[in-house]
Amino acid sequence: MRHIIGILLQNEAGALARVAGMFSSRGYNIESLSVAPTDDPTVSRLTLVTRGSDLVIQQIVNQLNKLVDVVRVEDMTQGEHIERELLLVKLRADAGGQDAVRSYVLSTGGRVLNTSEDSFIVELLGSESEVSGFIAELSRLAELIEVVRSGALGVSRDGRALRLIDKG
Repeated sequence: MRHIIGILLQNEAGALARVAGMFSSRGYNIESLSVAPTDDPTVSRLTLVTRGSDLVIQQIVNQLNKLVDVVRVEDMTQGEHIERELLLVKLRADAGGQDAVRSYVLSTGGRVLNTSEDSFIVELLGSESEVSGFIAELSRLAELIEVVRSGALGVSRDGRALRLIDKG
């Protein structure tokens, strides 16, 4: 099963490498990874996607919690959550196909960001399945030159928050 795991991590040199090393040393695969500072400059939020049974994911969470740089860990897929991925695609369509591509992009909530004589760049924000379907349809309408995906970001829908506990 696919899991989105959120990790609060001390924003220090080598912290990301230690997380990636833990996955590598135990033979776990990271399908996507996104990391950026939070509102607290000493803490970064890392969002990763991996696959495994509930038992394997629990082992991953337990191992992550043992790393000195890890502050908190949450498996987003344990509850209701919102997931988004950003997609940028550079593509080429012949003169007759350009209108069909533009129409499809707009009908799916995407945006055309740039056009030139021989190519254009489009953007879509959506779930993993929406992004994958969008790519599949675009590949039928035009020649894909370059595909760039951000990987998943996620946040729980309920009152839970993956953030530092205020001690003040």
